[in-house]
Amino acid sequence: MSYRIIAEQCTACGACEFECPNQAISMVKTVYSIDPAKCTECQGYFDKPQCASVCPVEKTCVPA
Repeated sequence: MSYRIIAEQCTACGACEFECPNQAISMVKTVYSIDPAKCTECQGYFDKPQCASVCPVEKTCVPA
């Protein structure tokens, strides 16, 4: 399973991109997107997905 970013809610702050241990998050046009092939929900690195933890907009980074 992976996480996804709800594009309509993304403010493009960039907080999530630098927290991802798998480099699964990148800018696509004007918002960030998560590559599901690279996302491991931070398993093996953190207890919970870091994108959701650092996102300033609640429920923007959610399970796919």
